[in-house]
Amino acid sequence: MIIHPDVTLDRVAEAVERAHSSLDNPGFCICCGAEAEGVEPDARKYECESCGEPGVYGAEELLLYLAMAG
Repeated sequence: MIIHPDVTLDRVAEAVERAHSSLDNPGFCICCGAEAEGVEPDARKYECESCGEPGVYGAEELLLYLAMAG
């Protein structure tokens, strides 16, 4: 999986922490790097509101992927 360079491990980890301490449900588009709201933690390939591509993943899903890849 190719991930936009703006979607970093630090950025995703911060979003997961935020989700655990608030009502936020963050996700990220791996195509354009945009942050998305209202995304289930295990979401995969949701349509991005910014670029229209099916590249939005839940923050927890991406954290697992990035931790395994890194």
